This record gives sequence, structure tokens and C-alpha cells, in this order.
Amino acid sequence: MYRCAKCGARIDLKEYMENKCPKCRYRILFKEVPPVKRRIRAR
Repeated sequence: MYRCAKCGARIDLKEYMENKCPKCRYRILFKEVPPVKRRIRAR
């Protein structure tokens, strides 16, 4: 899933093959990263 930087629409690039937002045609897309908590041991 990607999010448009201009309008905030969510885009699935598997369904939509262009690298533009289908709503506003803006070219800057941010990849959404799932919120995964990671635990790291410190010495």
C-alpha cells in the first residue's frame, strides 16, 4: 500500500500500475510501513 503525498489517498500498485495517484495524478507516493514493534537487547 502506498499513500499519495498530496491528497492522502491509499493506492495499491498491484492493481494500479502507474506511479501516479489515480485521483490527483500526483507523482510522489509514500510506502506505508506496518507498525511493528521490535525489541533490541542492549549490552
